[in-house]
Amino acid sequence: MSSDFLSRLAVDLPIFQAPMAGVATPEMAAAVSNAGGLGGLGLGAMDATLAEDSIRQTGKATDRPFCANFFCHSSEVRDATRENDWIARAKPLFDSLKADPPQHLRRIYASFRDEDAMLNVVLRTRPRVVSFHFGLPRPDQMAALKQAGILTMASATSLAEARRIQAAGCDAVIAQGYQAGGHRGIFDPDGPDQRLTTMDLTRQLCAELTLPVVAAGGLMHGADIARALSWGAVAAQLGTAFVACPESLADAEYRERLGRGGTVMTSAISGRPARCLENRLTDWCRGATRIPAYPDAYDLSKRLIAAARAADAPGFGAFWAGTGAAQVRPMPAGKLVQMLAQEWRTA
Repeated sequence: MSSDFLSRLAVDLPIFQAPMAGVATPEMAAAVSNAGGLGGLGLGAMDATLAEDSIRQTGKATDRPFCANFFCHSSEVRDATRENDWIARAKPLFDSLKADPPQHLRRIYASFRDEDAMLNVVLRTRPRVVSFHFGLPRPDQMAALKQAGILTMASATSLAEARRIQAAGCDAVIAQGYQAGGHRGIFDPDGPDQRLTTMDLTRQLCAELTLPVVAAGGLMHGADIARALSWGAVAAQLGTAFVACPESLADAEYRERLGRGGTVMTSAISGRPARCLENRLTDWCRGATRIPAYPDAYDLSKRLIAAARAADAPGFGAFWAGTGAAQVRPMPAGKLVQMLAQEWRTA
């Protein structure tokens, strides 16, 4: 199944770079694809114009396949009282930074499901692969992607989600273990979460599904890729391993903080559970309740991070990272893919 799926993708190596919205760039995705892996673009935080520009930039830098990723979160009903209470909770922190808190929160991201602007971008630009996080597109959107010959993948944190992904007609499922950095792809953030490890989830999905499974979460070295393939995965998706690459958008503090490791899962930064490097922002998040819906809560965090940056106050970044963060190896993305491939073959 592994060789068949990689052949369909026209990818040489079972090494996928996680899309990582806000971190991955066209330069990174192209470098990974040019080295034989599958590069990824995280476009869920962009508007349609910027998303299209990113896809076209990547296409100019590589003639190899790459993946465009979008968010398919359900749009929750807003709770004005909860949002106002959240702003009030953050006011002392804004005051300490000599900044004003927002008067209200904005819904800063649209879901792929809620409008067709992003679908139209995909149909115009035709990336080889499109992947989804937090859920699935509408059936009519999936049908349009299939008719266009675009391969699709979606993240699952459980067998139940993976079965929905298979039933929707996706070409592969990404098994996102609890060690993964960034946002959990869980469909319902208020529902139960078994918090399965990447190994346990991958093995379970491989045993129960006919769909190819891509393992993701806590994978940093070629030996990790070899283990993922031994669990039955067709490929391994790595994100944190690429954050320290020069093609990344990570700032200097983010890069320095990676090497010390230490992560926590929190919903208080964005409104959805996400794994982040521990710092002053995650300290403030600890014990938080009545968190506003995603992505409204993230609007406040982004403004808080901007205020901290303006005040030259360190420790307030949303530094998404997996449990293997301390194992990062700063080097160009293409060289990292080559090293990972050599390590995998040796393992």
